[in-house]
Amino acid sequence: MLDYTQTTAYLEGLTNYEISPAARYDAANFDLRRMELLLAELGNPHAGRKTVHIAGTKGKGSTAAMVAAILKSAGYCTGLFTSPHLYSWQERIRVNGRPVAQKDFARLVNTVRPYVEEINQSGRFGCLTTFEVLTAVAFLYFREKGAAFQVLETGMGGRLDATNVIGPGICIITSISLDHTQVLGDTLAKIAGEKAGIIKPGCIVVSAPQATAAGSVVKERCRAMHATLIQTGKEIKWMPVRSDYKGQAFDVDGLRRKYRVRLPLLGDFQMENASLAIAATEILQQQGANITYKDILLGIGRVRWPARMQILNLAPLVIIDGAHNAYSLARLLESIRKYFSYSRAYVIFGSSSDKDISGMGGELEGFADHVFLTSSHHARAASAEHMRKLLINNRLNISEEPDAAKALTAALSTACSGDLILATGSLFLAAEIQTAFIERGKSV
Repeated sequence: MLDYTQTTAYLEGLTNYEISPAARYDAANFDLRRMELLLAELGNPHAGRKTVHIAGTKGKGSTAAMVAAILKSAGYCTGLFTSPHLYSWQERIRVNGRPVAQKDFARLVNTVRPYVEEINQSGRFGCLTTFEVLTAVAFLYFREKGAAFQVLETGMGGRLDATNVIGPGICIITSISLDHTQVLGDTLAKIAGEKAGIIKPGCIVVSAPQATAAGSVVKERCRAMHATLIQTGKEIKWMPVRSDYKGQAFDVDGLRRKYRVRLPLLGDFQMENASLAIAATEILQQQGANITYKDILLGIGRVRWPARMQILNLAPLVIIDGAHNAYSLARLLESIRKYFSYSRAYVIFGSSSDKDISGMGGELEGFADHVFLTSSHHARAASAEHMRKLLINNRLNISEEPDAAKALTAALSTACSGDLILATGSLFLAAEIQTAFIERGKSV
C-alpha cells in the first residue's frame, strides 16, 4: 500500500498534461473510452447523483465553489471537484467544503491503481492520465460519502475532458477567452466548440455573456442538442450596490426572484460568476431540490476561494490573483482600478511558459509603474529571462528576481504604504506569494 506521499509521486509519474501539455486536443491523447472503462471497473461511481458541470476559461472554480456552497447551506451532502490545486492534491476533491483527508486520498488511489495499470498496460485506448485518475478518485470519494450532488469543474477543455463521462445535468459555461490556444485552437470559435462539448441532449445550460464568436457556437450546440439555454446578462441580471476590502454587495434579478447578495470575493467578474451559480441553483429548485432564498444568500456569503483578487495586506495594499491570460488580466486590472485607490502600482509577474505572456504584458502597460519578473516552482513556469525577452516590446519598467519570496521582498522594500503590490500571472505564483507573505508574519 502506498502512503500519501507515495501516491502523489505515483500520480505525478503518470502522463500529466498540466506539466507537459498535449500537442493536440484529440481522441488520440484524450480518449474517453479509457475513462469509461476505468469507471466501469469501479462500479460507475459517477452515476446516480445530480451533477452541475462547469466549463469555460475564466471563473470556473469560483462558480463551482459558489454552487457547492449554496447546496451545502441547503443541507445537501455535496462533492466538489476542481483544478488545479494551490498547495496540495487534497484541495481538488472536497465534500461539504472539506478537502479529502490524506489517508482517504491514499486509500482511494490504491484502490484505483491496479485497474489503471491494467488499462495502461493493454494500451487499447491509450494510457490514463493524472487528471483522469484524479477524476475517478473524486467520483469514488463522492459515492463513499453519500453525496447527493456533485459539482464538477472541467480541466482544460470540455468535449474530451475526463469529467465529460457524466449524463445530462445542468451545464454552466463561464466566460470564454483565448487560452491554451496551442491545444484547444487559435480562435474563440474553436475554443468555444471544445468548451460547449459538455452540453448533452436535453440538458439546461446557463451561460455567461460571451463574445459573438463564442456565443454563436454555444447557441448552435444548444440547438443541436435540444438543450435549453439561459444567458446571464439577459434572463439573469446583476447590479453592484457597494463594496469594501472584505467583499461586495449587489442585486441579482434571477429566474425566480430578486436577491440582495453579499459576496466575500471582489471583482466585477465575481458578480457574473455568482449570477451563474444562483441561476443554476434556481434551476435545481425547479427540479425539486429544497433550496431556499436564505440558503442561496448564506451559501454565497460563506464562499471561500483563495488567490482570486485576494487581499493579503492593506498598507501597502497587497493583492494576489491567478489571472493567466490577457482577457482575465484585463478584467482584474479593471476591477482593481474600480475598487481601490493607490499611488503607485508594483506588479510581481510570473507565468507558465505556454501562456500569452506578451499579451498580458500589453495589459500591464499604463497600469504598472514597475514589474518584478519571477518564476514559481511549477514545472511549466517561464523563466524571468524568457519573459523579459517576450516583453521587450512592451513599455514596462522591469527587473528580475529569482523566486517569489525574493520578488515579494523587493516589492515590499520599494513600495510605500499608499502603494499597490499585485502578484499575478498564474495561480502557482499567487500561492507562493501568499506562502512567502505568511512566512514574513504579515496578514490583513
